[in-house]
Amino acid sequence: MAHFKYVMVLFFVTITLLNSCKSEPKLEEPATPPNIVWIVSEDNSKHYLSLFDENGAETPNIERLATNGLIYTHAFSNAPVCSSARSTLISGCYGPRIGTNFHRKMQIVPMPEGVEMFPYYLRKAGYYTSNNAKEDYNIVKSDSVWDDSSKKATWKNRQEGQPFFHVVNFGSTHEYNLHFTEEDVKKGTITNQDSVFVQPNHPQTDLFKYTVARYHDKIKGMDKQVGQVIDELEKEGLLDNTFIFYYGDHGGVLPGSKGYINEMGLHVPLIVHVPSKYEHLAPQSPASKVDGFVSFIDFGPTVLNLAGAEIPDGIDGKPFLGKNISKENISERDETFGYADRFDEKYDMVRSLRKGKFKYERNYQPFNYDGLMNNYRYKQLGYREWKQMFLDNKLNEAQALFFMPKAAEYLYDVEVDPYQTDNLAGNPEYEETLKSLRENMTSRVKGMPDLSFYPEFYLINNAFENPVAFGQAHKADISKYVDISNYILEDFETVKTKIESSLNSNDPWKRYWGLITCSNFGEEAKGFIDKIKTISKNDEELINRVRAAEFLGLIKAENPFKIMTDALYSSDDGAEASLILNSIVLMNDYPHNYKFNIDKSKIKPELFKERNVEWRLLYLQGENPYKK
Repeated sequence: MAHFKYVMVLFFVTITLLNSCKSEPKLEEPATPPNIVWIVSEDNSKHYLSLFDENGAETPNIERLATNGLIYTHAFSNAPVCSSARSTLISGCYGPRIGTNFHRKMQIVPMPEGVEMFPYYLRKAGYYTSNNAKEDYNIVKSDSVWDDSSKKATWKNRQEGQPFFHVVNFGSTHEYNLHFTEEDVKKGTITNQDSVFVQPNHPQTDLFKYTVARYHDKIKGMDKQVGQVIDELEKEGLLDNTFIFYYGDHGGVLPGSKGYINEMGLHVPLIVHVPSKYEHLAPQSPASKVDGFVSFIDFGPTVLNLAGAEIPDGIDGKPFLGKNISKENISERDETFGYADRFDEKYDMVRSLRKGKFKYERNYQPFNYDGLMNNYRYKQLGYREWKQMFLDNKLNEAQALFFMPKAAEYLYDVEVDPYQTDNLAGNPEYEETLKSLRENMTSRVKGMPDLSFYPEFYLINNAFENPVAFGQAHKADISKYVDISNYILEDFETVKTKIESSLNSNDPWKRYWGLITCSNFGEEAKGFIDKIKTISKNDEELINRVRAAEFLGLIKAENPFKIMTDALYSSDDGAEASLILNSIVLMNDYPHNYKFNIDKSKIKPELFKERNVEWRLLYLQGENPYKK
């Protein structure tokens, strides 16, 4: 009897379950893949949008996307300037690994072997791909990437029923919009200048208030352009099957942001509208915030995953939307890597690692202070006022840091200190955090390997036919250069004999990094003066003579003028001459003040083909190259 009752209960439970399944049939996934649109605004970090920051401008159209979308609170460009950032986006690869990290390009490089720019794989999967209109890649582009990349490109030229990937770029927020004149300032702004927030490391002046207010006006104008794209998609009935990404192409654009590796230069706004038909491809429900970290290396793989297209081996990024991506998976992501090298004629080498709330920055050449002359940056009146106030001793400590030699390491808690004014690297309380991030950084630059441990001109002449293969062939050497560069992180007496060994090496690039390390130690390395004077006169590499003279000039042991100018006059390589001129400008300007009178008649004519050489020479002669 008991057995009979058990069978009957099982029978009724089974019938109930079957009826339940019949009453709520499983929704079928759409037969066609989704459309994908990228709306890209130039030169603005997340700090300028009220959706992300209380001090930002109102952007109602961008916020429309958020009503049925995901707001990414930790989205990052990997580089703080256009061509380096966009090369990362289109390739899905870290710039220092594939040679795309110098802006503007002196020579384009090929994609890694076996890898194409990601829209190629969309076309292969049946998508129509269009880009309107900015590319700005440092990479050789094949004819198989875009169906159309032009000022007239549109998704409307696809075949009927064909899914599409479309990119639209808005330049209304680009840096050139802050190249205003004193007459423009008199005209005022729509945004109330007394209501805007001037970040604490900037001078709290009327000019900076105007600059911020003017940029808020530009952000609001850009938001209207975003609205026009949304309206057009809605008019064509495409919103329900189109993912829409809105993001900034890197940070900016107030002084000290674009071109710099801080949060203002890298932390970008990102919102992804999730179409109702494809909500199953999002790891979280619409209208929610995503706190996991995503970077530009991830954007291409994400589009491919949404489209169900092939994701190639050989790229560095991972998708954050699409099949097999869970909320738990995204939540675990808490790191992003950044890089800054040459921006136009200004050289530096900085790497950053953001992990959770901590931001670690490694300055490999900290004597190259941030405010070193960069002509395009100094077209902004704000830069000029900032520098003049520094020279007039009218800045507080946080504001003056931009024009002073840097520490080799910075550590910030950016949740407490978003504008990075309090370096925690020397605080014993954060010693373990610093050590962990330092080891992480060293592992990354060795593991790539990071090609920038060679000077750019050497890479152009020896590596750029196949940068990845060159890097792998020279991985052991690069690891040694990294070790030499890291001597600055130890006590000088502990590494003194190692530095001496590098200065005596037969490898010119060990000598190169040994000299830079001496410059980083400064007065502590004065025991090497005689050896470095010999290098300054006899080294087979002109740049090593310059690096030697740079050290001697930094510690006031010898005027670097003759060594540096002789090297410039001897060079027949525009890229090499550009690097030499960077050191000349460093030595020429405050606080070193060795005045350089360059004899242009002694410079080889072919060097003037390189615009960075021309700009540096014009600056040294007291001219403005952008008046030409």
